[in-house]
Amino acid sequence: MPGWAAFAASRNQKRILRRDQDLHRAEVATEATREQFALLRTYLDSRHPGGGMSDMSLFDYVAMVEETPVETNIVEYRREDGTLVACALTDRLKDGLSMVYSFFHPGEETRSLGTYMILDHVRAAREKNLPYVYLGYWVRGSEKMDYKIRFSPLEALSTNGWEPLSP
Repeated sequence: MPGWAAFAASRNQKRILRRDQDLHRAEVATEATREQFALLRTYLDSRHPGGGMSDMSLFDYVAMVEETPVETNIVEYRREDGTLVACALTDRLKDGLSMVYSFFHPGEETRSLGTYMILDHVRAAREKNLPYVYLGYWVRGSEKMDYKIRFSPLEALSTNGWEPLSP
């Protein structure tokens, strides 16, 4: 079974899906907004202080979002009151969705928004008949990337093409 056809959410992931079902999802145009950037700054300052993106300006954000040669959109997640709580910059490829960068409000820890956005992208890929969701690079032993191993089956690109990966 290639791609996400073989994916089955764990009990914990199913709980996250139920808990966050009140969020409103919208695929919006690739136009950076100040609201998105404010959320990104809050996320970076809380979760990745001093990281590689910690000095990102509004103009850097605009470039990241708007200057792309591929079909890209932003998926926004809002509470019922309209408050933006999460975003995912997502490329649509011929065989899947690639989650380029996602960020969320750090004050919403109980929602597990990072996991929720991945599960939501799996659902969206299935609806669009796309077999894959790309989560980007994974470095074995990197605490900041370990969340990716909770989404199996995993595949890695090798010199022989895509192969099953056992974390």
